[in-house]
Amino acid sequence: MEWLKRNQITVGAGLVILVAAYVFYAVNSNVATSMFSGAWFFAVPLVLGALTGVVGERSGVVNIGIEGQMLVAAFAAFFSAAATGSLVVGVLVGMLAGIAMGAFLALTTVKGLMDQIIAGVVINIVATGLTSFFYRPGKVLSANMPQWEVPLLSKIPLIGDVFFQSGPIALFALVSVPVVHFALFRTRWGLRTRSIGEYPSAADTAGIDVIRMRLVNVTIGGIFAGAAGAYLSMEATGGFERGMTAGRGFLALAILIFGGWRPLRVFAAALFFGFTNALASQLQGVISIPQQFITLLPYLLTLIVLAVAAGRVRAPAAVGQPFVKGEGS
Repeated sequence: MEWLKRNQITVGAGLVILVAAYVFYAVNSNVATSMFSGAWFFAVPLVLGALTGVVGERSGVVNIGIEGQMLVAAFAAFFSAAATGSLVVGVLVGMLAGIAMGAFLALTTVKGLMDQIIAGVVINIVATGLTSFFYRPGKVLSANMPQWEVPLLSKIPLIGDVFFQSGPIALFALVSVPVVHFALFRTRWGLRTRSIGEYPSAADTAGIDVIRMRLVNVTIGGIFAGAAGAYLSMEATGGFERGMTAGRGFLALAILIFGGWRPLRVFAAALFFGFTNALASQLQGVISIPQQFITLLPYLLTLIVLAVAAGRVRAPAAVGQPFVKGEGS
């Protein structure tokens, strides 16, 4: 009951949207399923990228480099899968690439005390340069990523078609949201993570190793960015192109802010932006507006939403602030 009181607006909005979705489904089931499937298709890398930001920024480390992490992971996943003929190897290598980039960010900012914004920008620049330089056209995957149906859940009208008849990485994203939310707000790890992102000096006084925990969290958070990259090159398209992340990492940062650094709200925000993208796709050819303006719609809404949400959400108090043991923070 306390949870419902704290989140009554969010729960109410969710119920209204759910009812509206099923009304839409009742009117035209094919169009509704297509649009919501398209929304989830677009939202998957945003959810995973935003979870990377949640874990890092709740620990006190700003991650501007999500775009670069996703791009390197997409490159590593696709070309390792093409070279070995194994989709499993490709996904694992993609996740490892995300972890490696997360480790770089953690070491340079937490240990090296490098400015966190600059470190993230470096990751993005290096990722763009390396993936463009080593890119080789003509590679193909030995097989397409499988589509899994979750027993019972896949039979639910609309929801089952959209969420529970997906590829393994999309299902991983769906499971990760409640798992990270539970871990963040219901476990000792989550309490310590939030404490080092809010009051690192107090956490240090209480015996928590702030530096070690930030290092581990930012590094492990790279798993989600790695999965997002693998999704783009292996599950969503089955190929790699230069700059294929196309700003999704930055959009994930916007979703992170809009969602108030809370996984469930981040998930809802990602679906919202996914739906705007699906709506823009549906509008192409229907109304006499240049395609460029329709494609711009999701990003225009991003700016509007950020402008509205900026004064309504509060970032972790110590995010972006380096921690030096023994000094106030």
